Amino acid sequence: MVEPVTTLTSLGVGGMGAYLIGRYWQQRNARLRALALAAKYSTTTRIGLHEGSMRLLVNLPQVGEVPSSERTAWQEREERRNRNIMELDLIQPLAEDGEAEEDAEDLHEDERLMELEARSTWIENNEPPMNTHAALVAEEQLGSGVVVAEPESESVEVNIDERLEREGGASGVVQVSLAWDDYNDLDLHVFCPSGERIYFNNKTSDCGGELDVDMNVRPVSNTPVENVVWKEQAPLGAYKIGVHFYKHHKKRRTKRLCTYRLRVVTHGRSKEYIGKIRYGQAMQMVTSFSLEEAPHSTA
Repeated sequence: MVEPVTTLTSLGVGGMGAYLIGRYWQQRNARLRALALAAKYSTTTRIGLHEGSMRLLVNLPQVGEVPSSERTAWQEREERRNRNIMELDLIQPLAEDGEAEEDAEDLHEDERLMELEARSTWIENNEPPMNTHAALVAEEQLGSGVVVAEPESESVEVNIDERLEREGGASGVVQVSLAWDDYNDLDLHVFCPSGERIYFNNKTSDCGGELDVDMNVRPVSNTPVENVVWKEQAPLGAYKIGVHFYKHHKKRRTKRLCTYRLRVVTHGRSKEYIGKIRYGQAMQMVTSFSLEEAPHSTA
């Protein structure tokens, strides 16, 4: 005779197994659909290099460029990402009501070092869930719907260049720069072809990329910039670019909704994006692109 408890346990284990298998196939099918969409709506450009050889730059689509049914599916994935960052408890606490932070000019070096140490402690305690969240974001094949700046608009490019020069940021064959206009702390995350992620806790990758400017751990500037660069050589493969609203610094005119500008330079070709991110929101997959060897011309 089979004990009732044993039967119930077996049914429970079997039901959980079926649920996990079903969830796996659901996620697998969603990824395959997203990859098919990316292949269908991506744009390809030939890039000439200084050696005279050619490469292909493949820009994956923004969510606004796909059919409405796929935009709905993307919104469901975005809601899942927003739930995920809350469930993993990755949101920095806000300053208490009435608590005012000092002006940037009154900050002392020891206070900046204390904040850097606090962030290091936070990432030590939260690195596994942060990596889990980043991996979820990296599954996305569509950009978050940011506005692509018009090529004739030079204000964004000039502004970013001035900030990079001020902070000593380097330029290179592949360069990703993030700028915003308040004291908040946004963080740039670049997912490399090698599978590495460059961000404030991993500033140099084995494939040659480097985060050489990282700002506003303490609110030192209302014109900050961050910069990831491959100076001389950049690997072939897929690059994905995420933006995370790490911390809201409570200062005058610094709000929980932050407008940012992102510039991507690939072998001299520049593309700029303008987006918004709210404090407490999941890391945004802003855009992604691939570098590929161009086939030899038969002409």
